[in-house]
Amino acid sequence: MAIDCVDRRLRRALPGRCAFCLGRCLPDAPWCRACLIALPWNRHACVQCAEPLPESAPRYCGHCLRRPPAFTVARIGLRYEDEIAALVQRFKFGHDPRAGHLLASLMSETLAGLESEQWPDMLVALPRHPQRAREQGFDPGPWLAERLAARLRLPWHQPQRLRETPSQRGLDRLARRRNLKGAFVVDGALPERVALVDDVMTTGASLDALATACRAAGAGYVEAWAVARTPLGH
Repeated sequence: MAIDCVDRRLRRALPGRCAFCLGRCLPDAPWCRACLIALPWNRHACVQCAEPLPESAPRYCGHCLRRPPAFTVARIGLRYEDEIAALVQRFKFGHDPRAGHLLASLMSETLAGLESEQWPDMLVALPRHPQRAREQGFDPGPWLAERLAARLRLPWHQPQRLRETPSQRGLDRLARRRNLKGAFVVDGALPERVALVDDVMTTGASLDALATACRAAGAGYVEAWAVARTPLGH
């Protein structure tokens, strides 16, 4: 809370400067036009899981065609590269609220073109296990979901993570899915349309497991939202 307070004061004291280059910002935005254009946008990606694809590739990747995840669409506007990777690391591991607010703003920018009928009824945060969140003093999924929900004027919900899964590092997509099976539970009934919120999607296994729990709680349509998607081969 103290860090958030300091961050708010700094943003009030230094208005109008781009968060990336310190140049003049666009009106009502924390970035300049040149820096916004130069970000690693995820323009060519699988519709369902947002995996970055070559421009000539079909709309769905091979993984989603063979075994589609429990969410229908992934809206992830950026690739986990360059400035975005550095920003996420500052937010996730440095607990930097200024980086977090900027990431929430970038998510809002990604979602700005949605039609009214495309908006979810509720956001659902992807949580860490409580013990891990206590050890690290921070849980990025709920942090982002709370602030994004406030911006979009939507309710949000934090499900329970029932168990801490072993490290996902070095596991392939199928092994990650097995690792996370039954890891989440949603208390109460969910509305028809929900969007899951996380910071970065790697293979999508965690969001897939949470989407399965959301469907068990009554959601009929589930989307996955994140700031960035890990590129092919990473």
